[in-house]
Amino acid sequence: MDRLIAMQVFVEVAERGSLTQAADVLDMSRAMVSRYLESVERWLGARLLQRTTRRVSLTEAGAGALQRCKQMLELAREAEAAAGEQRLAPRGRLRVTASASLAQARLAAAVAEFLALHPDCEVELVALERAVNLVEERIDLAVRISNQLDPSLVARPLGHFRSVLCAAPGYLAQAAPLRNADDLRQHRCVTHAYVNRNDYALQHAGQWLRVPVRSVLQSNDAGVMHRAVLAGAGVAILPSYLVDEDLGVGRLQRLLPGYEPETHAIHGVYLSRQYQPLALRLLLDFLAERFGAEL
Repeated sequence: MDRLIAMQVFVEVAERGSLTQAADVLDMSRAMVSRYLESVERWLGARLLQRTTRRVSLTEAGAGALQRCKQMLELAREAEAAAGEQRLAPRGRLRVTASASLAQARLAAAVAEFLALHPDCEVELVALERAVNLVEERIDLAVRISNQLDPSLVARPLGHFRSVLCAAPGYLAQAAPLRNADDLRQHRCVTHAYVNRNDYALQHAGQWLRVPVRSVLQSNDAGVMHRAVLAGAGVAILPSYLVDEDLGVGRLQRLLPGYEPETHAIHGVYLSRQYQPLALRLLLDFLAERFGAEL
């Protein structure tokens, strides 16, 4: 962990007496501030702060360390000023996570193109169907599909995608007619284990409807749902980035065009806006441009 940043965090917390206020000033999450404080205490081998429910105060060791940290930060600022504003090429390793379906359908190709532009960078792409703890799992960037994000994290919108109610022609040929949302009750459905498992949310004529459905197959992976629907398992709501090609060539058929599933946002989620590696800033810019155009 960057010791200069850790010292700056320690100084801000000590002077303000609050982790929350320091986090606001530094534009970090409170969890990231705590992580930096722990690293300073491990580095110096002493407890620097006493924490209560109302305030944070310096220990005797912390008071001595505070002045020395201020001196070291001043020396760092002088060295930076002397070196000028030269910006180095992006380099280093980024740990990025996303859902398996998004990683396979869009993110892997985007990352490959980014790495071709910045050959000194490396990316570890972790595909998971759960929201990870960025601090505990050392994640630099989480690409998340959600319209409701944890307010303690920093997020940048990268794009939106629509969802599509669809099924395979083979399934529809032997199933009951599907003329309106109520007809979905008679159909076999493939649902996500965490979203719309027992009912579908659909917008029709400016109003949202919740239609109970019979879920014969559930999965926590949209990619698995996609393969099941292609095989004729039933009706599903699937991301457009997974099914656009299938719809275009007739492997899947869009259903009930007057009933629209919810549009979802894609965000880049990270811990701090202020102290980002150059590689992370450039990757966020790249994904925002790429996803904004693709999706």
